Amino acid sequence: MKLWYQSLARQAQTIDYGADLKAVINSVIEPGTRVHVQGLSEAAGIGAHYRFLEYHDTREVIYNAIKAEKEGYDAFLIGNITDAGMREAREMVNIPVLGLSETSLHIASIMGATFGLVAISEKWIPRLMENVDRYGLRQKFAAVEAMETSPLDLRKAFRDEARRKDVIARFTFAAEKLLAKGAEVIIPAGGEVAVFVIEAGLFELNRAPIVNGIFELIKMGEMAVRLRALTGRFTSKRLGYAPPTGAFLERIREHYGPDVYPE
Repeated sequence: MKLWYQSLARQAQTIDYGADLKAVINSVIEPGTRVHVQGLSEAAGIGAHYRFLEYHDTREVIYNAIKAEKEGYDAFLIGNITDAGMREAREMVNIPVLGLSETSLHIASIMGATFGLVAISEKWIPRLMENVDRYGLRQKFAAVEAMETSPLDLRKAFRDEARRKDVIARFTFAAEKLLAKGAEVIIPAGGEVAVFVIEAGLFELNRAPIVNGIFELIKMGEMAVRLRALTGRFTSKRLGYAPPTGAFLERIREHYGPDVYPE
């Protein structure tokens, strides 16, 4: 089984975040599963919580999904809490496409009656709430708390043990506030934070599960591939994710190239 894990950070290719991310992923995969971790190379990959920056990142994500299917990958996993490009990729390719946010939110809603989100900063809160609503989970949402850090601070923490401990302390403080507001499951809403939480062995807080996201995304990716192998289906291609067909598809390929919407 081959999984493509798409990060929205250039740092996924570095010895800092990238090395830790790959180690976390390799610690949870089943025998026979191989995961390719891919960062952004065309876009800057420096802040998907800003809509303009996410807009530029998303195109590369979608085309990498096409590349992943063409190169024989069995599933495409978007390892960013925005789920940037997820819907477009599902319409574009036939292999399973899963997102970090959707996967984390749905698994959290299975684990408990309510969940809370720990955001990296206040800027992330509107985006997180949009996803909660998009995935129809508002009734299970308890609250969101911000850690008041930044992507740059988090990246520095990969090289500084004191900063890393501070991140965990900030996360724990925010998570405890969520528990006080009725959350039964906690979700760290960011890839870097999820890596730190996993490395700290923090999977539960006061009997409340912590959905680290990366583990869940990998395991759901493996399950999706196995389900597709058993049944021949996974992503619905009716209505929402239905691709164009016939003469209209041929016209699209004339403009965008022969690789779009593979049959």
